[in-house]
Amino acid sequence: MNADILKIIGRADYLFEEDLEKRKSEILEKTNRKKFLVVGGGGTIGQAVVKEIIKTHADCVHVVDISENNLVELVRDIRSSSRDFHADLKTFAIDVGSREFSAYINQQNAYDFILNLSALKHVRSERDPYTLSRLIDVNIFNSILLASSAREMGSEKYFCVSTDKAANPVNIMGASKRMMELFLYRDSENQNISTARFANVAFSDGSLLAGFRERLNKQQPIAVPKDIRRYFVTPREAGELCLLSCLFGENRDTFFPKKNERFRDETLVAVATRYLEGLGFEVSECESEDEARKKGPELIRLKKWPCYFFNSDTTGEKPFEEFFTQGELIDFDTFKAIGVVKNYLNQNSPDLNDFVSDIDKWRQNRVWSKKDLIEIFKSHLPELRHFEKNKDLDQKM
Repeated sequence: MNADILKIIGRADYLFEEDLEKRKSEILEKTNRKKFLVVGGGGTIGQAVVKEIIKTHADCVHVVDISENNLVELVRDIRSSSRDFHADLKTFAIDVGSREFSAYINQQNAYDFILNLSALKHVRSERDPYTLSRLIDVNIFNSILLASSAREMGSEKYFCVSTDKAANPVNIMGASKRMMELFLYRDSENQNISTARFANVAFSDGSLLAGFRERLNKQQPIAVPKDIRRYFVTPREAGELCLLSCLFGENRDTFFPKKNERFRDETLVAVATRYLEGLGFEVSECESEDEARKKGPELIRLKKWPCYFFNSDTTGEKPFEEFFTQGELIDFDTFKAIGVVKNYLNQNSPDLNDFVSDIDKWRQNRVWSKKDLIEIFKSHLPELRHFEKNKDLDQKM
């Protein structure tokens, strides 16, 4: 499966092998007898991070996630592999911010490293104010809570995953992660913190490529916007980048994959085409969703797959991705395949408590308004370029 992923996303090899090999002994030294807590460890990226930690000399790896099924599969996967590990591996199906999580944290010995991989990540989740409220809790407020837990435990590092969509955000998902970064930079005065921004994780839960796989399993058409370009990393690479940031990032550092001849953005049409061709199907482009649905069975019998390629017209879609913004100080020299945004504590930054207060006031309204919530984000993030098109991805195949 891994070799196939690389071919589908247009690459021949993995990005970070040279950086990992160069620091192999240092990774083992930094993790020797250390205790790790991985929050959101049941998701695709979280599982990848756990598997990277298991390769080290860590003393314990505890994993928290709300998905009981994903945690069960994670343990089965690790214990069924040939990899030898000695860490104390335990999982807990609980939610950050719950009374169960508070009780759990209060009864644990200190963790040396706390990694937060939990996130609501879908642009399609922005269609209503209720899901957006949950997104704010998961992406911002839970991150602050975990940073506080790390500080109280005296943890060596708190790592929290960010996203490329936090750079010049055009949607609330990206804006929420940018707000998270700002809160964490503030908290870095009392706790060492690092983050990572990276691209789409190929075949991660709920991702476009995972959707391709589901469409084929269900004999359904594939639909993608033809004017959108994306960078892709494998789940393994996502796990490697997060662990490298956690172990080697200085306070407030944000790691990202360097753009170069090996790592370029791809059109979604090109990725879909390679995926289908790798399975022995020819792309058959249809003029509409209806045509793709109607012609599907006949085309599939002929080893052709119905595809609908359209121009993007939904809210929150960015035509291209960025890993950093103009004005951010970037270190391109320390790592072969990784760039580092060097963030500094801004003593003149606005009071972020005002954002918390504004969200609390919004939640006290009898009727929750998505428009009002967007205005709150815009008032605290002037770089947010949200444009409401009154169309969302749930109106597409």
